[in-house]
Amino acid sequence: MQVVEQAPSLTATPAAYLPPLENGERLRSGEFLRRYEAMPEVKKAELVEGKVYMGSPVRADLHAEPDGLIHLWLATYASRSAGVKFYPNTTLLLDADNTFQPDAVLCLPPERGGRTRINAKGYLTGAPELVAEIAASSASLDLQEKLHVYRRCGVNEYLVWRTAENRFDWFLLEDEDYHPQTLGPDGLLRSRVFVGLTLDPAALLARDGARLLASLAK
Repeated sequence: MQVVEQAPSLTATPAAYLPPLENGERLRSGEFLRRYEAMPEVKKAELVEGKVYMGSPVRADLHAEPDGLIHLWLATYASRSAGVKFYPNTTLLLDADNTFQPDAVLCLPPERGGRTRINAKGYLTGAPELVAEIAASSASLDLQEKLHVYRRCGVNEYLVWRTAENRFDWFLLEDEDYHPQTLGPDGLLRSRVFVGLTLDPAALLARDGARLLASLAK
C-alpha cells in the first residue's frame, strides 16, 4: 500500500509566533515582555497604564548628552556609597499594567529598606527609591501618566530634566503626592533618601560635568 504524504499547509501558524509590539496597543506586562523579548531590534518600548509606547529616535543634544550627565552623576555617587545600586536604562516591572525603561534608577540595598529585587529573568521589580527621566519628546508622558504611576507605586524621589525647555524638577513624595523640591540657600538640591546625594542644577543645565561632580562633595 502506497502512503501519500500530505504537503504542509502554507497557512499554518508556527506555535511560537508572537505578534510584534505596536505603538498604542493595549497589553498586560507579561504579554508585553514576551513580545519585547522577541524583538531584539527594538531598543526601547514601555508599557504605561496598559498602553504600549515605542521609543522615538534619540537626539544627541536633547537626550544622549543629558542622559550621559545624569548617568555620570548617579554612577559616581553609587560608586562611593556602599550597597547603593545604580541601573541605567533597565527594564522595570512596577505592576501588571506598567513596565517602564527609565533613564536612570538608584536603589537602596534590601538591608537598608530597599524595595527593589531582581527576578528570575533578570528584570528589576518593585519601586526604586529614586528614578530620573530625560524628557525631550516624552515630556508630556513623563510628567503625566508616568508621574502618576511612580507616585502610586511609592517612588520616593522623581527627577525630570525637560531638555527642550532647559528645566529640571526634583519631586519628593510627601503625603501620597509629589511636591517639587526647592533650592537650598547654597543653590543645591539634596536627596532625602540618599545621604550625600547633592545636585547643582545650574551646573546640570549648563552641562558642566566637572561642576556637577564637585557638588557631590558639598
